[in-house]
Amino acid sequence: MKMSICWCCVLFLISIFVGNVQAETCSLASYYSSHMVLQQQPQNAILWGYTDDQAAVQVRVQDKMYKAQTGFKPFSTTAIWKVKLDPMPAGGPYNITVFCQAFTVVNTIYLVDVMFGDVWVCSGQSNMAFTVKQAFNGSKELIDSVTYPNIRLLAVVNVTSATPEYDFNGGLHGPWSKPNSDSLGGKAPTYTYFSALCWFFGRDLYDSLQYPIGLISSNWGSTPIEVWSAPNVLQHCNATESIEGLLEIDEELESLLGRDPKIPTCLWNSMIHPMLNFTIKGVIWYQGEANTGDPAPYKCLFHAMIEDWRLKWNEGTDGSTDPQFPFGFMQLSTSNYPYPETVGPYPTLRWHQTYDYGYVPNPVMKNVFMAVGIDLVDETSPYGPIHPRDKQEMGTRLSLAGRAVVYGQNVTSSGPFPSEFTVDPETLTVLIKYDNGNANIRIVGKIGFEICCSGNAVCQSNDTSWVPAEVISQPTPSSLIVSYYCYKKQAVSIRYLWRDMPCTFKGCPVYSVENNLPGAPFVATLQMIGGGSFTYTLTFPKILIGLTVTFFFISLVEGNNE
Repeated sequence: MKMSICWCCVLFLISIFVGNVQAETCSLASYYSSHMVLQQQPQNAILWGYTDDQAAVQVRVQDKMYKAQTGFKPFSTTAIWKVKLDPMPAGGPYNITVFCQAFTVVNTIYLVDVMFGDVWVCSGQSNMAFTVKQAFNGSKELIDSVTYPNIRLLAVVNVTSATPEYDFNGGLHGPWSKPNSDSLGGKAPTYTYFSALCWFFGRDLYDSLQYPIGLISSNWGSTPIEVWSAPNVLQHCNATESIEGLLEIDEELESLLGRDPKIPTCLWNSMIHPMLNFTIKGVIWYQGEANTGDPAPYKCLFHAMIEDWRLKWNEGTDGSTDPQFPFGFMQLSTSNYPYPETVGPYPTLRWHQTYDYGYVPNPVMKNVFMAVGIDLVDETSPYGPIHPRDKQEMGTRLSLAGRAVVYGQNVTSSGPFPSEFTVDPETLTVLIKYDNGNANIRIVGKIGFEICCSGNAVCQSNDTSWVPAEVISQPTPSSLIVSYYCYKKQAVSIRYLWRDMPCTFKGCPVYSVENNLPGAPFVATLQMIGGGSFTYTLTFPKILIGLTVTFFFISLVEGNNE
C-alpha cells in the first residue's frame, strides 16, 4: 500500500513542468509563455492549447479558477482546450497556472511574470523587417532597451504554408522575452528580428501610456500585399488570376511554397492566421514597395485586407478582439532609385494607401492611422535608399498618430492637410488653407506644388501639362500662397509631393509647427464653373480627431469680368 502511494506521488511530481514544455495530457499553443503580455481590459484575453480528449483543464489567474472548454477541431489530431479570461486591468506581474488532469495523471503548467497591457502586431515587408541594429543609433538602442522591462517581445520565424495554420508550426525566434540586446536581435542576421519600427513604436507608446506593451513581429521582406491576404480578399478585388492554380495543391507545389513567399495567401496562412485566436489591441503595417510595379489594385486590396483581418480576428477570439481594431501604417518613403524628376508609381501607391483621400482616418478607412515617411529619404543607406535608417523618427510619428486616433490624446499627430483652395486666374496664384484654418504651419521650402494647365477636366499623373507652383508667401499661420503660370489654359488640378523623391531629408515645403510633422501628398481637381475671369474656392472634407465630419462644396466669388 505504501509503495503504491509513493509511486503515485512520483507520477504527480514528474507531471509538473514549467513554461511551454509539451506534455502527454496538456500543452499550450506556441505563442504562450512566461514573460508574455496578454491583452488588457475591456477585452478578454484568450488562453488555449492541446490536451487528451479525456482531460479536464482548469486555469488559475490570481485567485480565480477558470474551467476550460474542451473539444476537437479539424486542424488538430488532439483535443483543443480554451479559456476566456475576465477583463484584466493593465499591470502585473501575474502567475498563471494550468492544471490538466486525465485519469490519475495531473500535469501543471506554470507561467510566471505575465503582464496585462496592449498587444500590437507589426507586419509587412522589409522596412518592417528592418532590425534595430540596422537603424540609426542601433547599437545604443540595443543597450538602452533593458530600461524598458515592461515591453515584451515575440518574433515569428519566416515560413510559408499552402493552407491556413492555427499555430506557429514554423516556429518563433524564442519565447516572449524582455528587451535586451539578444532579444532585439543584436546577434541575429539582418532582416530577421527584431523589427526596428515595431520597437520604436512600442517604446514611444510605453513612454506615453506607462503600462505594459506586447509587440509581435511577423514580417517578410520583398513581399506583396497579396501574400498577406486571404483568398476572399483577392476575389473581392478581382485579383484571383494568380491564385486560381493554388486551389489544386499538390506535394510538389507545397515544397515550392516553402521557398517562395510571393505566392498569394502563403504568409496569411502561416504568419497571420495562427494568431487569430490571440486577443490583440491593433496592428501596424509597413508594406507596399513590392506592389509599385502595378499600384492600381492596391486601393482595393489594402482596404479589403484590413477589414478581413479585423473580421477574422474578432471571430477567432470569440468577439474579444475589437471588430474595428486600430490599424496603423507607414506611408511609403522612396524607391531604391529615387530621382526628384521622376513621378513613377510611388505617388499612386501612396495615394491608394489612403483609399485616395490623402489622409486617414476617413469615411472608408475608419480607425486607421498613418505616419508620413516621404521626407525621411536616405540616399546613402547601405541597405539601399528604399530602406531608410531613421526608423526612430518613423516610430515616433506612428506612435503620435496612434496616440491621437487610438488613445484619444490631444496631440498634434499629423502634418497639415489642405481644406480649401482659392484660385485667382488673374494673378495666377492659389491660396491654400490648411485644416479648416486651424493649422499652424511652417514653410521649409518653396518647391513641391504643381498645377495642371489644361483644357481637359482630368489630368493624368504623367501629363506634361503639370507645371511647378512655387510658394511665395504665408499670409496666415494656417495658409500659404503658391504662384504658377498657365499659358492660355486653365488651372484644373493641383498636387503636392507627387514624385518618387520630391524633397530632401526633412526638407519638404510644409510642416506642422508642433511636432514638426510633414504634410502628406495630395491631388485635387479644381473645377471652374462658367466663363470669364473670377476667383473660386474649392474645399473638400478632412476627418479631424474629435470633430464631426463636414462636407464642403464649391463656392464662387465673383471677380472682375471683362
